[in-house]
Amino acid sequence: MLLLSCKNQKGITKVTQEKKPRNILFIAVDDLRPELNFYGSKHIQSPNLDKLADQSLVFNRAYCNVPVCGASRASLLSGMRPTRHRFIDYSTRADIDVPDAISLPKLLKQNGYTTIANGKVYHNGKDNVSSWNSIWFPEGNIRNYQLEENIKDNGNANLAVAGATAFEMAEVEDTAYFDGKIAQKGIADLKKLKNKNKPFFLALGFMKPHLPFNAPKKYWDLYDRSKIELPESYLQPESTPKEAFHNFGELRNYGNIPKQGDVPDDLAKELIHGYYACVSYVDAQIGLVLDELKRLELEEDTIIILWGDHGWNLGDHKLWCKHVTFETALKAPLIIKVPGKTKGQKTDAIIEYIDIYPSLVELIGIESPKTLDGQSFVPILNGETPEKDWAVSKFKDAVTLIKGDLFYTEWTKDDGVAYARMLFDHSTDPLELHNLAKKPEYQDTINQLAKDLRIKWGEDFLNQ
Repeated sequence: MLLLSCKNQKGITKVTQEKKPRNILFIAVDDLRPELNFYGSKHIQSPNLDKLADQSLVFNRAYCNVPVCGASRASLLSGMRPTRHRFIDYSTRADIDVPDAISLPKLLKQNGYTTIANGKVYHNGKDNVSSWNSIWFPEGNIRNYQLEENIKDNGNANLAVAGATAFEMAEVEDTAYFDGKIAQKGIADLKKLKNKNKPFFLALGFMKPHLPFNAPKKYWDLYDRSKIELPESYLQPESTPKEAFHNFGELRNYGNIPKQGDVPDDLAKELIHGYYACVSYVDAQIGLVLDELKRLELEEDTIIILWGDHGWNLGDHKLWCKHVTFETALKAPLIIKVPGKTKGQKTDAIIEYIDIYPSLVELIGIESPKTLDGQSFVPILNGETPEKDWAVSKFKDAVTLIKGDLFYTEWTKDDGVAYARMLFDHSTDPLELHNLAKKPEYQDTINQLAKDLRIKWGEDFLNQ
């Protein structure tokens, strides 16, 4: 809120409000990759996301700082970069890794915002609880099966599924699954917030398309599986270091997935089908929330930001899930709608997820904490060219520098010494199939990128 003081004709100082504070609708979508119409992919039906993109600034090159849900969310919401020992895996809690940091919702709460978290915002619902005026999550098993056989096979398992299938197609209403409930809770909150005199930060964390790929049948019916194809990059080249691949244990937990080896082609296409259905399902739920925001006449005073917590491998490099530093796991959807500023623009500027926090607080006129590592992208909204043209992402030992068309990864030990390297040039190899790191003609480039990486990963990278 920006307050101006002035004196009236009688010399009495009067405080006036220049403009009403902006609300923020903060939409997180779990495991959403940028395989969407506004990114050039024409086969997924997501009309509500497409409509929002037409009113927003679309970031074509937004990268998460760590491709695993808990760590990615902790980094984004604290505005701090992962280090060697900070923000590591799905179980990461920001209030443990950076207990003195002022989270984005906490800063807003301190500045008069009503802060609400519905669904999966932080990975752990107990993380940074003091940042929120209220926290809500649907009741029930996290896997959220609706078919009796799957409920029985799943039992009480949450993280490790004993025998249930990796997908489900059920003849149920949208509100049977968690995301339908999260949307309805968001709509109810908007109605309550409408008549309050305080700005709000309403965070909605949607669960799909995270595994298992469970969605109402009508969303599966949108797609013809006979037309679904495996990705062009459905191979693992010998030039790529073995460290770049994993056994996608997150998927193999499910009872209908083989424990070793490639996923059979027919099953792979069924998984892709389920992923598409889940994207269409969550798109419909987000659409309901956006329609209500407009109906309540809150649209013109609300910044909307939508992001996926990381990318996702959908058979790319014969991999599934995240947990790698290929672009398929690092690049994620990011769009922001700012009333009066955005109207469907797109930018190829390289953005890191730690840039989101300083950008939002600049847009609403609040000073950023000094602990933030990111850089505001507001200049892009104003039509300017950003100063920063790089990003750094990491997963466990792998650290990646993204600079221009070059994607350079080192696997390093605690002392920072590399034991494997990977370099792709996206201008000639967008699918990342030809590792250039061992080619003699690229050694000068490798040496320079190695120096740049060590500068840009932060001075505390090895120590914290």
